[in-house]
Amino acid sequence: MESLEKQLICPICLEMFTKPVVILPCQHNLCRKCANDVFQASNPYLSTRSGSTVTSGGRFRCPSCRHEVVLDRHGVYGLQRNLLVENIIDMYKQVRVSKRISQEPEAAESGSCLQTCLHRHSRNKQQQINKTDAELTDCVSMLVGNNERIQAIISQLEETCRAVDENGRRQKSKVCETFDHLFALLEEKKSEMTVKINAEQEEKLDYIRGLRRKYTEHLDGAAKLLETAIQAVDESEMAVFLQAAKPLLQRIVEGSDASHLDKVQHGYENMDHFTANFEHQRRALTDIDFIKHDDDDDDDEDEGEVKASTTGSRLPLSPGLSAPPPTKASETTPPGTSQTKSPAPSSSSQAPPPLPLPTAGPASQV
Repeated sequence: MESLEKQLICPICLEMFTKPVVILPCQHNLCRKCANDVFQASNPYLSTRSGSTVTSGGRFRCPSCRHEVVLDRHGVYGLQRNLLVENIIDMYKQVRVSKRISQEPEAAESGSCLQTCLHRHSRNKQQQINKTDAELTDCVSMLVGNNERIQAIISQLEETCRAVDENGRRQKSKVCETFDHLFALLEEKKSEMTVKINAEQEEKLDYIRGLRRKYTEHLDGAAKLLETAIQAVDESEMAVFLQAAKPLLQRIVEGSDASHLDKVQHGYENMDHFTANFEHQRRALTDIDFIKHDDDDDDDEDEGEVKASTTGSRLPLSPGLSAPPPTKASETTPPGTSQTKSPAPSSSSQAPPPLPLPTAGPASQV
């Protein structure tokens, strides 16, 4: 009975629980009045309604385990009543009263026969009370121990939840950091390859624009020469015509010669040699996954760490990514061989094959 009575003592008033008894989320019990006193002491500035003890929410700590208890708008009246403890208190009080009655001295005026009967009856009743008391004490002890085990499991589950949340955030951060690094590598490689394409593109465009300018100048000179030849043909005086015809013929022959001008070879505009094969890289990106551990290592502090399945800091490049250097415009293709790559403008002084001479229609009339 003494051990049972210790379990029914309120940790605030140090007396037996007074109904109603409320159970906290940490599974400890308090008198509702004592719980309200602790709550009011922890939240002195919370307003009350109509002078009552019902508050609009708040928090306080359990006096037994210091676990923080958060209340809703109903205050301590929102805590659940522990009807089991209240029933145990009622049973304990009944047993204690019955035990006190059984221990009262027998009346002196009773006869010996009556005393014997009462003694036997009292002894049987006392044995029944003691048996019930022992059973109740064992049940209460078992219930208290079970509550402690459940509270330990709840605490362990809460700690596990916090660990899972923290580990999940850390691993997601590592995965995002790894992918950001891969994105940076891809951007760097893309810039490097586009710079190569842009360089050859500008080189070819500059060469073609310069060549076009030379042909335009040559065409303008031929047009002026044609105009001069027409004027010479229309000359009426024979002496003047003969005097101007000879140097004009020489100028027409020189103006018709375009062999000193470069020409663009067939397929010069192609940029197909910059074609890249990304199939290997695409497969590598598709195969990115977490590392599969066959055996868990309990001593590893970084167990379960997220890693990308790529083995290097850079993606492997296939041979198709390397662009061959452009060929020179002045290099001639050997006869019988097919040209597979586009040439680039030449910086050497060797002249390309001459263009076919334009026909000088007006000059034939001289």
